[in-house]
Amino acid sequence: MSNKKNEDLEMSRVDGKEFAEQESFPPKPAPHPQGSLLSQLENNPSAAVLAYCFSSISMTVVNKYVVSGSSWNLNFLYLAIQSIICTAAILVLKQMGFIPNLAALESGKAKKWLPVSVFFVGMIYTGTKSLQFLSVPVYTIFKNLTIIVIAYGEVRWFGGNITPLVLLSFGFMVLSSLVAAWADIQAVVSGAGQSTETAAAISTLNAGYAWMGLNVLCTASYVLGTRKFITSLNFKNWDTMYYNNLLSLPIMIICSLVTEDWSSTNLAANFPPESRNNLLLGMLYSGMGAVLISYSSAWCIRKTSSTTYSFVGYLNKLPLAICGIVFFGAPVTFGSVAAILLGFFSGLAYGYGKMKQSEQAKQVLPTSNQPTRSAGSQS
Repeated sequence: MSNKKNEDLEMSRVDGKEFAEQESFPPKPAPHPQGSLLSQLENNPSAAVLAYCFSSISMTVVNKYVVSGSSWNLNFLYLAIQSIICTAAILVLKQMGFIPNLAALESGKAKKWLPVSVFFVGMIYTGTKSLQFLSVPVYTIFKNLTIIVIAYGEVRWFGGNITPLVLLSFGFMVLSSLVAAWADIQAVVSGAGQSTETAAAISTLNAGYAWMGLNVLCTASYVLGTRKFITSLNFKNWDTMYYNNLLSLPIMIICSLVTEDWSSTNLAANFPPESRNNLLLGMLYSGMGAVLISYSSAWCIRKTSSTTYSFVGYLNKLPLAICGIVFFGAPVTFGSVAAILLGFFSGLAYGYGKMKQSEQAKQVLPTSNQPTRSAGSQS
């Protein structure tokens, strides 16, 4: 699922400070005539923030639309199409000169990066399955749990630390997820008429929560694996996208051929005539959206700051949940609204806690006489 895969990785890069500032990305455009509309737009921080919000929200909504069909069962095919479009877009941008330094595909680097690509496939596949069974607001709230698992991995393997305020935000994240699950189950129980319908609806929710749990683990493994190998391979942002999509493509195609039904009957059921064009258009946008999110993320960082970008990412959860209610008819109850607000508050607390932690590190490290630590340990 291209939107969340890039967003989650970018958010983790900002928190670690080692990813988001490692290169001038996207490359600075050629100078425009002074006072031109394009030049004003390029240098407008508000435009950068709005572009990032639009790309992130629209990608989740589009992915939810594509996988929400009653007969949809071709997730690996969908992800393969996304990777083909994203890889083609990167190569076109390289040919046009927008990506001057793109790492060539080398067997040695590919072997080292292959485990990361496997987790990448697991992350985006479980993400689409979660969206297929859960509403957008519930998916958004549970996605915050990934932050907790990544933080634990940072502490265990990279020498990170957790402040009391960040720990408090983790508590609110868990609470918001529990409230969201409770509200979801209550809405199903009250909305279903017969006991068989209720059992089927709860079974669907349980499947969604199971896929969501796997998604949290796969996402954390992917982010931590990326952090481990990205420096040793000297990868930049475009390089990571290029290798991820190129190496994961054969995995997705093989999985699709082995596990999914490619018969004409099943293809017709997945792409019904009345919605076929919209589905294909959504797939095209989802592939291009991966590039759009990466561009807008870097644009937002370059024109504002890493802290502002981080806060925007967390604040983005609220309009994303609202979009799920508006476009997909997610139930509006006291529990669901309370869960959204708790998740929103936990994101604010986490972002503020990371900001204060970063400020304290800047004040302490330059005057410290402690032995020099590795870059991963410092972040």
